[in-house]
Amino acid sequence: MQYSDKYEAVIGLEVHAQLLTKSKLFSADDASFGGGPNTHISPITLAHPGTLPKLNKEAIELAVRMGLACNCEIETINYFARKHYFYPDLPKGYQLSQHTTPVCKGGHVKIKTPTGERNVQLNRIHMEEDAGKSMHDQYEDYSVVDCNRAGVPLIEIVTEPDLHNGDEAAAYLTELRKMVRTLGVCDGNMEEGSMRCDANISVRLKGETTLGTKVEVKNLNSVRFLKKAIDFEVMRLIDLKEKDEPIIQQTRSFNSDDETTFAIRTKEDANDYRYLTDPDLPPFVITDEFVTAIRASLPELPEQRKQRLMQQYQLPEYDAAIIADDKEWSDYFENAAKQTSLFKQTANWLLGPIKSYLNEHEMETGGFPLQPARLAELINLVEEGKVSYTVASQKLFPAVLQTGKPALQLAQEMNLIQERNADALTVLIEQVLGSMPEKVTEYKKGKKGLIGLFVGEVMKKSKGKADPKLLNQLVTEKLSQ
Repeated sequence: MQYSDKYEAVIGLEVHAQLLTKSKLFSADDASFGGGPNTHISPITLAHPGTLPKLNKEAIELAVRMGLACNCEIETINYFARKHYFYPDLPKGYQLSQHTTPVCKGGHVKIKTPTGERNVQLNRIHMEEDAGKSMHDQYEDYSVVDCNRAGVPLIEIVTEPDLHNGDEAAAYLTELRKMVRTLGVCDGNMEEGSMRCDANISVRLKGETTLGTKVEVKNLNSVRFLKKAIDFEVMRLIDLKEKDEPIIQQTRSFNSDDETTFAIRTKEDANDYRYLTDPDLPPFVITDEFVTAIRASLPELPEQRKQRLMQQYQLPEYDAAIIADDKEWSDYFENAAKQTSLFKQTANWLLGPIKSYLNEHEMETGGFPLQPARLAELINLVEEGKVSYTVASQKLFPAVLQTGKPALQLAQEMNLIQERNADALTVLIEQVLGSMPEKVTEYKKGKKGLIGLFVGEVMKKSKGKADPKLLNQLVTEKLSQ
């Protein structure tokens, strides 16, 4: 999106992703979502005197996994710092986070936009603990705090100020969400808050190199809201510039009802947090062997999978990109492809009837009940000319889903096998053409579009069982006589 011929937007994103560990970052408390208020807690989460934190090794593994996938440099010697800030829902009164030694430095994430592909540069990925949740609408006279989320492990993925509009930001967050899910780092569920995004936004005159005063829009919980918040905020900042009014460094929030942002507080600088090295957590060392083992365990990422699907199965880029976005989707395609060599047709079924079925039933890919081998049977039946695609998709497909029986068996039971007997079809063709002499004359005088009428009438007489390909051929031959 082009905001202005005069100004340029400069955007950096901070994405918090909850790590898929069973326990919290510094205690054995349950880290899963949900549960009754204050049930996933212990004296450590509640910061009772004398309690000491202990670092979760699995969280380090997941952070390094994400860093390797993002082409980051892995920091060898790491430590945690106390970030002092008023957290009413963190009983310690400070947050444990990495400050000067993020576990992953630099790196990039490739995105694709209407203007082409490019790498979004990362500044860092670091680990920290999540805060609890304050609720202000439960009771009329006071607020309440749920500490279940307090101490849940997060990674914060921070870009450089390397994005310039809402479309790029949306493409980046979409790609990042696919990555964390594929890697098993985070479930990417933005609605539940396990993945959240903050956007730092500023504007400057085109050609300038100095960054303008930034504002931060916090806790954007969908790709769509991220784009809308950035688009609104950029235009607001440009309007302030044009009116020569000051831009205040502040933290803002997004109102999804009217799609505007509003100020919630003046933005703090890093030194306002008073970072201090945590004395209760010794530095931890990441060895080359540790990194090598994690690198060897990395799964195939969506972009890599897309390229392989295009090469191995000769799929068009559009088909390969959609299938590669979801690992379960991709696995289903490849299992079906083991049973049939009709790869493009298999992709067509996934992106057509099966996708429609999933949408209609509000079902995730993993819940689709039809086995890949059963789908391959359907595809092969169509290719062999035993049923038409229309019959297969509209009649056989629902029947196979309902019964689980082989497609050929059902086609026979439902009397759906196509009529491929040329002599029998010729009799029907002669009956149709004999009943429409004027139309036949028009056809022979050049009105070739009438072929569809003749084929349709024969198809009706065959009760939909005629092989369309053979039928077209026979009708054309008969009319040429």
